Amino acid sequence: MSNAEVQPEETRTAAPEAVAPAVNMLKELGQTAVPSAEPDIFCMTIIGQIEGHFVLRPHNKTTKYEHIIPQLVAAEQNKNIKGLLIILNTVGGDVEAGLAIAEMIASLSKPTVTVVIGGGHSIGVPIAVASSYSIIAESATMTIHPIRMNGLVIGVPQTFEYMERMQERMVRFVTSHSRISEEMFKDLMFKTGELNRDIGTAVGGYDAVKFGLMDEVGGIGAALAHLNRMIAGTVIPAPGAGELAQGGLTQ
Repeated sequence: MSNAEVQPEETRTAAPEAVAPAVNMLKELGQTAVPSAEPDIFCMTIIGQIEGHFVLRPHNKTTKYEHIIPQLVAAEQNKNIKGLLIILNTVGGDVEAGLAIAEMIASLSKPTVTVVIGGGHSIGVPIAVASSYSIIAESATMTIHPIRMNGLVIGVPQTFEYMERMQERMVRFVTSHSRISEEMFKDLMFKTGELNRDIGTAVGGYDAVKFGLMDEVGGIGAALAHLNRMIAGTVIPAPGAGELAQGGLTQ
């Protein structure tokens, strides 16, 4: 065999450190190449059930609020990040944790856009409206219902008064960060005669915009376009203000 036919060892076998990233991406994402995003936009996903003070079962798809809050702080401090895109698909979860995330998003000084895909149910509603601009997919839904409590409940008037106060705080947050009126929001929350009256009212994409809960029906393209306009200064984001609620409830 001539020297020209002999291949170096490194050309026949790739280095393990070079193969590992591709293998990990194939295992985690199902692809070997990850599309690069705009460097000045930070994308955050809130999916599954929002996990708060209690750890949920291992088979639950969860978003831990102790992971989200540091990311929001880091994004606020990073000078290279000009705006945040928040993808929301959640069934709800811990009320305290959800309101904490919503308040953090509302208090950011940088432009924020929320996109609800699939669903933004329960405590996901305050998170959806906390951003500077909120978009919902046509097929997405948002379930609005009263606050509930799981586990041991002490049947005293103070417990129910506490739940009522927590609910009022959530209502104030949603109505102060969207165009929906308090009367309309409470009507959807306590509406009877619906098929799902025991769990609240399910609001579709176009109805959410019609009620003033969300700003626009659209998707990722519309969200990025609006966020880029806010970053460029052609759109002035509306200032948000909310009150961080406290409690140990699950919605």
